[in-house]
Amino acid sequence: MKKILFILTLVLFSGFVAKAQDDDKIRDKMKEFIQKRLKLSNNEADRFTPVFIRYFRDWRQTVREHKDDILFRQQKIAELRIRYRDEFRDVVGEKRSTEVYKKQEEFIRILNDQMKNRRDDRINRKNIP
Repeated sequence: MKKILFILTLVLFSGFVAKAQDDDKIRDKMKEFIQKRLKLSNNEADRFTPVFIRYFRDWRQTVREHKDDILFRQQKIAELRIRYRDEFRDVVGEKRSTEVYKKQEEFIRILNDQMKNRRDDRINRKNIP
């Protein structure tokens, strides 16, 4: 019985670790995408990273907590963006602080398109006789 519980614990834990690693990869790619699109200097990028990591963690948690209520989720994300806007403004200036969120949306749109294309490719390969 103890062996079964141990194995189940390992399996569940490995799933959580894999999910956290996926989140870290997405966060890092999104951060790089935004930094390139905003043409941040090295100094700005160094100051931007810790703020963005905190923002991404809070954003991801908000999305997960409110996945069933789209209007409430949108409201919470708007509140989150307002809260972080001042921190981004201190790093990248007024105009680019608003652009951070536009670039985030652009990244998500591109990522969703890529995922959809991969699914479509897999479906098409299965349907080839």
